[in-house]
Amino acid sequence: MTIELVDGKAGVAHISSEDKAIIHQAKFSKSDVVYDWGDAFKCSMSSSNRATVGTGCASIQGLDWHITSAESVTISNGSQGMKRNDIICAHYHRDSKTGNENVALTVLKGSPNATAAADPTIPSGKILSGAVDAYMPLWRIPLDGITVGTPVRLFTPRGALWDSVTLYNAKGFTVIRTGMMMLVKYSGNIGNGSWDAVQCEYVLPAELRPPVEVNAMVCVSNGQTARMLVVNPNGTIRCANMGAAGSNQLCVGSLCYPLP
Repeated sequence: MTIELVDGKAGVAHISSEDKAIIHQAKFSKSDVVYDWGDAFKCSMSSSNRATVGTGCASIQGLDWHITSAESVTISNGSQGMKRNDIICAHYHRDSKTGNENVALTVLKGSPNATAAADPTIPSGKILSGAVDAYMPLWRIPLDGITVGTPVRLFTPRGALWDSVTLYNAKGFTVIRTGMMMLVKYSGNIGNGSWDAVQCEYVLPAELRPPVEVNAMVCVSNGQTARMLVVNPNGTIRCANMGAAGSNQLCVGSLCYPLP
């Protein structure tokens, strides 16, 4: 039978990790996800050979995993005059005999190069296609000779689905993140010149920016001046007249867009 009530009582053990992965992918994403929980896997070099990854919660191809106490991994020594990138990954493994599964941190070592470092290849196993190994990249560790650089984050933490956070609220602008949606509002006065504009002092961080320009018409109390609220891919936010001189009366407008 190909129909299964996954969360229903069946009288036998029947809920598998495959069930969990399928439903998670259908509800949320097929992509690997790191959530904004704990330290969000904050990484630091505790020594030249030791990287420490903090607490966090994530999903690898629909299977949830977490770190509840900081974990450490070993970074191999660099070579004098050579550059190298290592990648700290979450490594999913399923024992082909027992079916037992686990996730552990591992380091994929890059190839040394005298001029430019390149990331090592991340194996592309698909768990739901039967792969016994899958990898989720978390941090790049750059090495220049024997010197270890600052870890580079390879993911963007995602907030809870319905958490609402006001990121900025001043000088007429309000910026709110609600789950995977962004809301931007402006209520105030700007000059009456053809292209007069007012720009928000707050610049969106990279993970909250739209991939393309997002805009919406803004209402003006006298109805005579066309104005636009604009959120740019570089994170800047502004409200501007659109080529028609008018009044400097109060204008109000808002827009929203989904996060990637």
